[in-house]
Amino acid sequence: MVKILYKPLGLLFGSLGGLIAGAVFKRLWALLGHEDDAPQATDQGRTWKAVLTAAALQGAVFALVKAAVDRSGAVGTRRLTGSWPD
Repeated sequence: MVKILYKPLGLLFGSLGGLIAGAVFKRLWALLGHEDDAPQATDQGRTWKAVLTAAALQGAVFALVKAAVDRSGAVGTRRLTGSWPD
């Protein structure tokens, strides 16, 4: 029963996590002294190093935020219901 109730919340948490991760990455990219916008893979004027560095950092930030949001949601569910959402 907990798993059924957790699914819609998990989708909401995932969307919220994506927004948070995007904001964190943009801020981190600017703090590292780069331009305001990270390079896209198809940006002709950007180097391979810049494109791949941005992609690796973005992937790491998204994975970290996703894990933190998913874990927080599971812990919160356990606190409210007494059951871990398997």
